[in-house]
Amino acid sequence: MYVPISSRLLSALSTPLCALALLAGTVPAVRAADAAPSAHVTILATGGTIAGSGATTTTTVGYTAATVGVDRLIQAVPELAKVAQVKGEQVFQIASENMSNEHWLVLAKRVNTLLAQPDVDGIVITHGTDTLEETAYFLDMVVKSHKPVVLVGAMRPGTALSADGPINLYNAVLLAASKDAIGKGVLVALNDQIQGARDVTKTNTSTLDSFKTTELGMLGYIQGNRPYFYRASTRKHTADTEFDISKLDALPQVDIVYGYANVSPVALDALVAAGAKGIIHAGVGDGSLASKVLPSLTAARKQGVLIVRSARVGQGIVARNGEANDDKLDFVVSDTLNPQKARILLMLALTKTSDSKEIQRMFYTY
Repeated sequence: MYVPISSRLLSALSTPLCALALLAGTVPAVRAADAAPSAHVTILATGGTIAGSGATTTTTVGYTAATVGVDRLIQAVPELAKVAQVKGEQVFQIASENMSNEHWLVLAKRVNTLLAQPDVDGIVITHGTDTLEETAYFLDMVVKSHKPVVLVGAMRPGTALSADGPINLYNAVLLAASKDAIGKGVLVALNDQIQGARDVTKTNTSTLDSFKTTELGMLGYIQGNRPYFYRASTRKHTADTEFDISKLDALPQVDIVYGYANVSPVALDALVAAGAKGIIHAGVGDGSLASKVLPSLTAARKQGVLIVRSARVGQGIVARNGEANDDKLDFVVSDTLNPQKARILLMLALTKTSDSKEIQRMFYTY
């Protein structure tokens, strides 16, 4: 079937990313009868694979992340104009393994500033996939609005034949522009799926279906130019949390210690000596504590360091007073949060209190 191509689309095809996306069939068709968009969405770009480039069209590993600016990302998907009035800002240009607490504070403050404006209906944040789930959960705790905030990334660079970035970005803007996404918390949109920030995690090093909520389940799908929600998180988030980062320029130091066979307390002792205010212990099984490490954890707690028992297994509730006497040790358990997200919640909790009982309440609340 012959489909006429507008002069605007032909102009956009001058960008390699758009041409490759169209060749790969990744840019969705939009019906001429679709209504003009009314939502205003701001795209905040931070770098990552979605802004990456490779040496050839078949380079899907070994590429360079964070080389493409936000303007080119938007130009590569001209269909965005069919679903929202889009603006772009380049907040950072980094690979996401370099994301830091300082980056999070800058990003969160910018998000809150934008969402407070009446002419901004939603935010999309392009992000590298390595720490995307962590940034999403941090924002889920500190964004002070019910307006949609959607994080999006890509598992393949935009120069690849089968680049997933263009369709992921289109879906993310579609989601951020949707009234159905209001009040759902910070969302993650990849692979035609809608995931919640609290529970989603990256599960594979390279495949397109890497982001999953393996046990509790995704929130919905994006299909046929609209989102479909099937469930929502019951935990408090965004405007309903007690955390305020508006006046913060740093976060407390919280580190993660990994449990394994023949584990030694050396790493734990070094982190405490380096000034850690909190330790997440990513224990084996149900957050079990090895006898070699327990004395150091106990000593650290007596020095005022908050200890949170998490688990490295990736699923399930860490039971309080299960594999350790948490009441006696004055430890906190992470509930279902994985170690990297438990670290985020403990950092934010420590900006409010050092009372372990209050912090345990927060872990059961968020």
